[in-house]
Amino acid sequence: MQIMIDLPTDLEQDLIRQAAQLNVPLQTLILETLRQRTQATSGSASLWSDVVLSYKGIPDFPAFESYRDDLLPPCESDLF
Repeated sequence: MQIMIDLPTDLEQDLIRQAAQLNVPLQTLILETLRQRTQATSGSASLWSDVVLSYKGIPDFPAFESYRDDLLPPCESDLF
């Protein structure tokens, strides 16, 4: 598949410079960047570690919402 896009000049120059620094063809740099971006936003890739995702909590611990009535209202400072 071929896709043509118009890049702003500054972005084009940045990409060319990065490709030269990494010693890779410009097309390769763009493809790798797109792959990283699409993998980072897909549901399979998570920013949370497995330890966090597998946390079940403490069954006998009261729910946070049960303390809601005991909380003090936020301080409102005088605007004038």
